[in-house]
Amino acid sequence: MSGQVVTAELIAVGAVVVFAGIRAFTDRKYWQAAIGLVITGLSALLAGSTGHAVDYYLPSVLMQVIGGAVFLLSILVRLPVIGVVLGTARGERFGWRRDPLQRRRYQLCTGIFLAKFIMVTAVLVPLYSHGMVTPLAIATLLSGAPAAGVCGYLCWRFLRAPGALVR
Repeated sequence: MSGQVVTAELIAVGAVVVFAGIRAFTDRKYWQAAIGLVITGLSALLAGSTGHAVDYYLPSVLMQVIGGAVFLLSILVRLPVIGVVLGTARGERFGWRRDPLQRRRYQLCTGIFLAKFIMVTAVLVPLYSHGMVTPLAIATLLSGAPAAGVCGYLCWRFLRAPGALVR
C-alpha cells in the first residue's frame, strides 16, 4: 500500500510542478502557482507520512471547514467576506457599508459561498472518514473551481441586477 501512495504522490506533485510552471510563465501569477505547490506538497507529505492515500485529501477537507467558519463569522459580524474583497478591488474600501442595499447584496453573496462550503463539507467529511479515496478525489475536484465558478456567477448576477432578490 505504501508504495502505491508514494507513486501517487510523485505523480501528483510532478503534475502540479508542470502546471504551476506553465501558469507562472504564461500568466505571471506566481502566488497562485506557489499556493498550489505548497498545498499539494503538504497533502503528499501527509499521505506519505501516514501511508494512507485518503490523507492526501485532509487539507482539502479542512480548508472547506475553515472557509465555511470564516464566511459564517464574517456574516455574523456584518463584515461579509465578499464585501471586503470586492470593496477593496473596486477601491471603495468600506464605503459599501453605508449603502444598505449593497451591504445586503454582499451578505447574500457571502451566504452563497457559505452554502457551498457547508454542502461540500457535508459531502467530503463522510467520504474522508470512510476512506473512500476515488469518490473523495472526484468530490474534491468538483468542489474546487467548478463550484466556486457557479458561486461567482450567481454573485455576479445578483450584484449587477438592480434590486435583485434584496430590497
